[in-house]
Amino acid sequence: MNNRLLLKEKLQASLDKIQTNSDGPATNLQLDNTLALEIEKLATELESVNPNPYPLLNATALLDGTWQLKYSTAREIRALASLPLGLKVCQVYQAINVANKSFFNLAKVRHFLGLVSGYVKVAASFEPAQEEVSPAHKRINVSFKTRYLAIEKIVGINTPQLNPYKVMPAKNPNDRIATLDITYLDETLRIGRGGDDSLYILNKCKNLPNITS
Repeated sequence: MNNRLLLKEKLQASLDKIQTNSDGPATNLQLDNTLALEIEKLATELESVNPNPYPLLNATALLDGTWQLKYSTAREIRALASLPLGLKVCQVYQAINVANKSFFNLAKVRHFLGLVSGYVKVAASFEPAQEEVSPAHKRINVSFKTRYLAIEKIVGINTPQLNPYKVMPAKNPNDRIATLDITYLDETLRIGRGGDDSLYILNKCKNLPNITS
C-alpha cells in the first residue's frame, strides 16, 4: 500500500473514533485535544501528497457531485452543535455543479424527540480565484446567494406548505471575499481550507441521498 492510501486509511480510522450525539459532522470542539491534533496532522500530510494538486484545471469531474461533510473546524459548522429548541443537526451535504459554477450546502435538522424535521439550505455560485497570491488552480471565490429554511415533517406528517417556509438573501462577509482552497481531492475524499484556515473533510456520496436540489 502506498503512503497516500495509508494516510487516508489512518485519517478515516481517526474519524471513526469520534462519538457524537447526532449524525451531523464532528468538530474539534467535541474532541479531546489529542484526537483533534491527530486529525489535523493526518489531513496536512494527505494534502502534501494530493494526487490532484490542480483540481480546477484537470480534476473537475472528481469535484462534481454530492459530498457529505464529516469533520470541520469552521466556526459556522461548530455553531450547528448548539441549535435552540431541542433541534439537532443530522447530515450536512454539499452538492456541486461544476458546469454551472454553483453549489448548495444543506444541513438536515430534526428535533431530538422527532417532533419536527427540516433543513437549512444555502445556494451559492463560485469561480476560480484570479489573484496572483492565490494557490494556482485550487482556490475558488464564493458568493452566497439565497438561504432557505424548510420544515419537511411535523410529528411525522409531511408539510409541503412549509417546504420552504422562508427564503431570504444569504449573507456574505462584509470585509472580504469568501474563499475555499481545495487542498486534497480524489474519487472519495476531499479536504478544503477556508479563508481562516478552517478545515473541512468530506466524503463523496456513492448513492445520492434524498436531498433538495
